[in-house]
Amino acid sequence: MSKLKKFVVCGSGMMGAAIAQVLANIDGAQVTILRSSNRGEDPREKVRSNMKQLVDKEIVTQDDVEKIVSKISIAFDDSEVADGELFIECVPEVMELKQDLFARLEKTVSEKAIFCTNTSVMSPTEIAQKCEHKERVCGTHFWNPGFLIPLVEVVKTEATSDEVINTVMDVLTEAGKKPVLCKKDVPGFIANRMQHALWREAISIVENGIADAKTVDDACKYSFGLRLPYLPPLVNSDMVGTQLTSNIHNYVLKYIEDSHEPSPLLDEMIKDGKLGFRAELVDGKREGFMSYTDEEIAEKNAGLNEYLIKMLYDK
Repeated sequence: MSKLKKFVVCGSGMMGAAIAQVLANIDGAQVTILRSSNRGEDPREKVRSNMKQLVDKEIVTQDDVEKIVSKISIAFDDSEVADGELFIECVPEVMELKQDLFARLEKTVSEKAIFCTNTSVMSPTEIAQKCEHKERVCGTHFWNPGFLIPLVEVVKTEATSDEVINTVMDVLTEAGKKPVLCKKDVPGFIANRMQHALWREAISIVENGIADAKTVDDACKYSFGLRLPYLPPLVNSDMVGTQLTSNIHNYVLKYIEDSHEPSPLLDEMIKDGKLGFRAELVDGKREGFMSYTDEEIAEKNAGLNEYLIKMLYDK
């Protein structure tokens, strides 16, 4: 287990609050959220809000909530976090902002401090470019909602030391997450590459008139989507045999979408204002691949956490 106890989360938005909540699960943890100003909601209230559903489902108690919140403090100046041992940045996805944050902190904190970036799309190697000690920087991609989704992708940059990777993996495990190691800093890391390969094919099927959007989603939900948690892709391949996998791929891969550009259908939809949940309300509905009332959108947004809690805790 890791000996680190002093954690700093840089950024107090939705992901910052969730990550602070996760780190506070570690015995003896001291978690500080470094904010640029005191404007907006206190991130500890976001933690309380996150945990309310867990209290309502009797997964944790209100005392557990107060224990977690009591471990989280707020800081507004780098000097207040000079003794931090592991830093996770959750600032907006602006490369220069992330680079400058780490370069600035590096001048204040211990030479042994570890810097992690929660970026979902940007290169941790590039984010580390302004740092003197690039070996101390890695990616830690939490998935939203960060306090529920178990996976964290730990991304090794071109310079990250094995010691740093092992320490970060230990910290995340101790916090109750499921860290996985991405050995190379590649766009999309691991899970997003697979997710968007599926999205590309789903959109292509609609674009080419093979099936409508609802049918595509239903085909996913009621077939392999049901078994994925138990039978992920490579175990499935082993189950049917690598020879059969090769035979199938030899036939079908030539027919599967392999475009390296976004589908023209997306450009057409955007031009027509079909922006999904963010589209303008027209005749009581918002248009995307499918149409939604505001009530249906609210139900989808609220229902995700309910679904995840049921999956994870059977509550």
